[in-house]
Amino acid sequence: MKHPLHITSEIGELRTVLLHRPGKEVENLTPEYLERLLFDDIPYLPAIQKEHDYFAQALRNRGIEVVYLEKLVAETLSSNEIREQFVDDLLEESKANINGAFHHLKEYLLSLPNEKLVEQVMAGIRKNEIQEEKKIHLYEIMEDHYPFYLDPMPNLYFTRDPAAVIGDGISINRMNRGARKRESLFMEYIIRYHPRYASHKIPIWFNREFRFSMEGGDQLVLSKNVLAIGVSQRTTAQAIERIALSLFAGQKDIRKVVAVEIPKSRAFMHLDTVFTMVDRDKFTVHPAILGPYGEMRIFILEPGEEKGTVKITERNNLIQTLKEVLDLQEVDLIPCGGGDSIASAREQWNDGSNTLAIAPGVVITYDRNYVSNQLLREHGVEVIEVPSSELARGRGGPRCMSMPLIRDDI
Repeated sequence: MKHPLHITSEIGELRTVLLHRPGKEVENLTPEYLERLLFDDIPYLPAIQKEHDYFAQALRNRGIEVVYLEKLVAETLSSNEIREQFVDDLLEESKANINGAFHHLKEYLLSLPNEKLVEQVMAGIRKNEIQEEKKIHLYEIMEDHYPFYLDPMPNLYFTRDPAAVIGDGISINRMNRGARKRESLFMEYIIRYHPRYASHKIPIWFNREFRFSMEGGDQLVLSKNVLAIGVSQRTTAQAIERIALSLFAGQKDIRKVVAVEIPKSRAFMHLDTVFTMVDRDKFTVHPAILGPYGEMRIFILEPGEEKGTVKITERNNLIQTLKEVLDLQEVDLIPCGGGDSIASAREQWNDGSNTLAIAPGVVITYDRNYVSNQLLREHGVEVIEVPSSELARGRGGPRCMSMPLIRDDI
């Protein structure tokens, strides 16, 4: 069997991609807890599923294999030992022991078949789903105002963030926000125990146990030799240096890690919300991250002269840095919203810069970003639009919703 992970660019023809179809976790969102769960609005489940199914079919129409997170996790729980360890780990990370319910929740989850178990931990466990006789504490009997024993995980349909394939290895990320920390546990179990992956010695470039956070929306594989990572609201400089050292020691291809600082705000959450690669020399960009002459704070990390060290040099121009690290004569930056102050702000909020390249010069985008989509076409890019009225409520676009597992080399 060929290696099940292989990503050496952002734009190589996509062969296999991991998605998560939004489920009951979306229906456990309420206005009171939106901020806690990192949402701004409440999607309508039948509609968001319909839109997500359209997205998945658009990928299949191009011959791309679509695999689903929830199915892989269920297939991973192949023995009683793995099931029990998985439930223990998940409940521990959910801090389900704080209210004294750990053992009751464990008993409840282990009584379910695999598919239902996975669906339940993703959806969250409401307190009214546990039998009354299991409520043994006074504050439980008096109905503590918080409705969940186990928080729902509505951000799961953004499969890009918990892990990222780099070369033939993977970064299993430490998520920055408490609401998302459990998400990368699913990928850890898949890599360790799923038959599709466990039989291969897959390098782990970054471990979710590291104390500093990093998320996949900030990780862009620009070429076989260059990885770009955003220094953002969700990804730290310490984590970038950690993965750079791991890559330089563990493989021979990637010799440059380009750290790109972006504003640390919800609107500019990850690097891929303001910058994506759409062809060999074409990139989308949100103009607000650029200074008057394209200035940004950019750092290039390369192997140091001594083992286990990095050499760091600074750059300040995005175009010149891209030319340098990718050996390009010209770079075409395509501004989100055409650079118009109103259109660019509106369409960036709706992920106009968050394109998913499925081949060089072929991208999937949200239909709502019509100004950016038309501009991409004018720059020679083929644009496949998908409906997005409900998907966009989660603040993430087609790149956010996809975790590429295999691409062709370019």
